[in-house]
Amino acid sequence: MAIEKKQTSKSAETGKASGDEPGKKKDGAKKAAKKPAAKKAAAKKPAAKKAPAKKAPKAKGEKAAKTETPAKAKKAAPAPPPAPPVVRASARYVRIAPRKARLIANQVRGMHIEQARALLQFSPRGAAVDIQKLIDSAAANAENNHDLVGDEMRISSITVDEGPTLRRYRPRALGRATPINKRTSHIAVALTPAED
Repeated sequence: MAIEKKQTSKSAETGKASGDEPGKKKDGAKKAAKKPAAKKAAAKKPAAKKAPAKKAPKAKGEKAAKTETPAKAKKAAPAPPPAPPVVRASARYVRIAPRKARLIANQVRGMHIEQARALLQFSPRGAAVDIQKLIDSAAANAENNHDLVGDEMRISSITVDEGPTLRRYRPRALGRATPINKRTSHIAVALTPAED
């Protein structure tokens, strides 16, 4: 039995050896096939690395040029002129409809304060009284708070916004009631010094 075991083990070894040889040839062929491809890839990689290395100094030079140009631009830019002072006044909850007040506001927008006062003094509309008071208040703010001459101002902007609506009802025939909307306005004026 010991002889048979030895023979079987020898036959197994020879079988492995015989099986290994063709396998080795196959593995060797695969390795041999891989080696040239690996060499080609290795040859390509350094070439790819060298190309960016040549471009790198140009990129640094470009960055340096970019950093220099904004510094020159800052030195060359002149200081902007100071903005003219703006004097504001507002009247809230004025008991007039915004649609009616906007008709007068559109007439005086952009006018010199003396021309606006003359127009509002002779206007037949009720909103002219409230807007004239507001313009006089803004002129007084310019004199007292900003040390400006009130009569040398210009109406740069005037806005009329809608305020809360007072809802009332009026009795009508056959026991009915109809609504009445009493609208209010928020008016704001901004004055600037007139340009000579």
